[in-house]
Amino acid sequence: MNPALFNINDTICALSTPAGTGAIGVIRLSGPDSVALCRMFFKSGSAATDPEKVASHTVHFGKFMDRDQLIDEVLVTVFRNPHSYNGQDIVEISCHGSVYIQQRILELLLSAGARLAEPGEFTLRGFLNGKFDLSQAEAVADLIASTSESSHRLAMSQMRGGFSMKIGELRARLVDFASLIELELDFSEEDVEFADRTALFQLLEKIKSEIDGLKSSFALGNVMKHGIPVAIVGKPNVGKSTLLNALLNEERAIVSEIPGTTRDAIEDTISIQGVTFRFIDTAGLRHSSDVIENIGIGRTYEKMNQASVVLYIFDITSATEKEIDQAIAEIRAQLEDPQKQIIPVANKTDMLMQAPHSFKRLVELDTLFVSAKRNENINLITERLLKSAHLGETGDQTIVYSLRHYEALTRAAQSIESIEKGFADNIPSDLIATDIRQALHHLGSITGEVTNDELLGNIFGKFCIGK
Repeated sequence: MNPALFNINDTICALSTPAGTGAIGVIRLSGPDSVALCRMFFKSGSAATDPEKVASHTVHFGKFMDRDQLIDEVLVTVFRNPHSYNGQDIVEISCHGSVYIQQRILELLLSAGARLAEPGEFTLRGFLNGKFDLSQAEAVADLIASTSESSHRLAMSQMRGGFSMKIGELRARLVDFASLIELELDFSEEDVEFADRTALFQLLEKIKSEIDGLKSSFALGNVMKHGIPVAIVGKPNVGKSTLLNALLNEERAIVSEIPGTTRDAIEDTISIQGVTFRFIDTAGLRHSSDVIENIGIGRTYEKMNQASVVLYIFDITSATEKEIDQAIAEIRAQLEDPQKQIIPVANKTDMLMQAPHSFKRLVELDTLFVSAKRNENINLITERLLKSAHLGETGDQTIVYSLRHYEALTRAAQSIESIEKGFADNIPSDLIATDIRQALHHLGSITGEVTNDELLGNIFGKFCIGK
């Protein structure tokens, strides 16, 4: 990680809005000389709007000048420490969205002594200044990247500190008993026990139960953040690509009457009532002598296992009851998770002249009847998918959605199991204390009470520049 990132006494600047031409651009300064650097180029014509004299959290209109040359008319917003986003003086310069104007302002600030900010450096300074913990800082990046109501809700919840508070409570309980175990070590020659073993076992069971609850929420959190993958499978020419286009309401996949047109998976996402679904149109399932098509069919099986839900599409005008049952059985045999939901979808209902002979069996399978070509009953699929998502209202429930957090919780749980085993085997207290410290370490790594430069570089390096 760049050592300069940890020098919070220099002044940094960056474009905080997306690069390119737009209506406006916002250039952000952070550091002890932010206000002074801005003042060198900002001219308002009034002493009352001098950046070094104005109150915090105020906006001021003026001109950004390079000596006698006008660069742009701008708005300058001043945030004074310690009540700013990251605990430092921050100045935001809102200019017109011209690439030239943005570059000229940055060049002038750099020539005056600022340096370009690294990705995530503004937020990193907030973490280093104690404005928020590490999990809350991560939530800032997740909030920026959120693409649905559910992912936005998760990020906002973590930013408010609910997850941090939960981890803090778990650590506090362990610290209390760790102190008693450490005290026993100081009096080890006198063979005394300050920690009630029964109470300790009860505490460990409670902590482990709460950690298990947080871990079990990861499956839901991961789906809420990244979306629910849905594989669309079936024989060639049953309308899989047409259905994908109908679900997305755009011509995303090539539709052809030639069997085997789709030879690789096509993916796209859509948000339905705040929930992101990632649809995967796959190669048609059939026996083929075409090497390329067979590779695509192999990938279809891979995508089925990666998906949370499988939409099995068949042509209602030609499929027989035996064929449908056999196809579902073959799909089920390819799934690593035997409980994964398979939703039968009978397509091409617009071509039916009368009810199919297999209608009773299709009703038993809870089949959805649609016409992808005419975009009829597609809402039945989206409604079924929303129902299968099981998201519902999470209320005040703490949801884990970060893989890093999940892995830390897993290691903490393993350390607690080692503690319990140590007491059961009557091992020395110093070894038990080591396991307690390990559990504290893993929990502390989530909120940043225990960290290192490599971890911080990995986390903040994923931020966008300017945040």
